[in-house]
Amino acid sequence: MPVTVVRFNLAAPGASPAELAARYRAALEMAAYADDRGITTVQTEEHHGVPDNWLPAPFAFAGAVLGATRRLSVTVSAMIGPLHDPLRLAEEIAVLDLLSGGRLITVAGIGYRPEEYALFGVDFAERGRLQDELLHTLLTAWTGEEFTHRGRTVRVTPRPYSEPHPLLLVGGSSRAAARRAARFGLPFFPSAHLPELEAYYKARLVEYGTEGWTMMPAAETPLLHLAEDPDRAWARCGAHFLHEARTYASWQSAGSRSAVRSAAATVEELRAEGVYRIVTPEECLALGHDTYVLHPLAGGMPVDEGWRSLQLFAERVVPGLDG
Repeated sequence: MPVTVVRFNLAAPGASPAELAARYRAALEMAAYADDRGITTVQTEEHHGVPDNWLPAPFAFAGAVLGATRRLSVTVSAMIGPLHDPLRLAEEIAVLDLLSGGRLITVAGIGYRPEEYALFGVDFAERGRLQDELLHTLLTAWTGEEFTHRGRTVRVTPRPYSEPHPLLLVGGSSRAAARRAARFGLPFFPSAHLPELEAYYKARLVEYGTEGWTMMPAAETPLLHLAEDPDRAWARCGAHFLHEARTYASWQSAGSRSAVRSAAATVEELRAEGVYRIVTPEECLALGHDTYVLHPLAGGMPVDEGWRSLQLFAERVVPGLDG
């Protein structure tokens, strides 16, 4: 059966705290609904200091989703590794792993926005070294044994539920990220469909004598919204999708590669481009994809519209994907 994903970043431009609280509650209710109907994954992410209230605390949100569900996995894709204290993060992931019975998946990226590093007083130029330290610390801490960290002998408890450790992948679109994943013997999560980078990663596994695997987006993995009348839905939701697309584009350099990178400047261009798609249930089933990513609250779209999309997907698409 294909992988089915519901994505949340909780961005909502201009929303008041009360409106944000309502959207957060709606996201948890959507996650519980998705879990009851066989959807496999909730995906979230991390960004800081964004005017439209983009989620900055993915593990807090992941914990709430895991507590509201019983079966689906929660993928943090991606957390910005160098912005986290390694020991504190090891504890936090271990506790979430125990609470969920191993349903948390973490993709460790290094980010691409210097503003986020400046917010926390972290040197952007040191991000590679800090990421190496973070990965080493997590893997060592989760053994439950004493080790040396920044010149001190430390021991992190409790040990996680998962063996040998919670699922941890290295994300990125560069050779440096692929080398890092191979060196640590961790799975690699390219940020786009990059077969040449996957091949490079596999060659580095041989070089380092480690083992790993790749979780790579398909060549075509659009962000989906379900509607009985796509034209009407584009009229109502297109501006929300465009807001998110333009925000992402403003963060990424010319050489950035991402499965959700968009060059659109208008709703019409966005619709023609195909990164975001509004489809009927029948059109969705006809896509024949290995992964379906639903984005029911994108760009601050109305909660009721998000619910309609999710319910159409759960009730009229998911049953047709089985087998």
